[in-house]
Amino acid sequence: MAEFTPEAISLRPRALTLLHHLLALPAPEEGCALLLGWRQGVLWRIERIWPCLNVWEPQAERKCRFAVDPREQLHAQKWGRGQELLLLGSAHSHPAAEPVPSATDRALTVAPALMLIRGCSTQGRVELACWWLPEDAPAWPLPWRMED
Repeated sequence: MAEFTPEAISLRPRALTLLHHLLALPAPEEGCALLLGWRQGVLWRIERIWPCLNVWEPQAERKCRFAVDPREQLHAQKWGRGQELLLLGSAHSHPAAEPVPSATDRALTVAPALMLIRGCSTQGRVELACWWLPEDAPAWPLPWRMED
């Protein structure tokens, strides 16, 4: 599995802009999306963002929970294969919290997994953080960069 563990993530400028907008739009509820791209060794390139609706039930808990419809994942994977893209992971927002995987995020994620989180820093700034969630270890932050 080590060959599938990223050490860094890159995003195209358009993908990054779209991701920020999609994750901010449903506030105060959590937004969510899927990440499509390529693995280039230990660098994973996010090329496309697949918008998703937060389908968590009950709806009243969507301010602090999210769920992607499994049918959306299947559609994203099928479309991605036609474009020679892989489903690399997911993204979601923490509208009123830091961009750190919560205990619920970790418990409901099938590891290993790539997770991007848009949240608020302790200084109140909007930040995007990238995390790797291994199977039997704590989540660790991954560096990310924007590149053409």
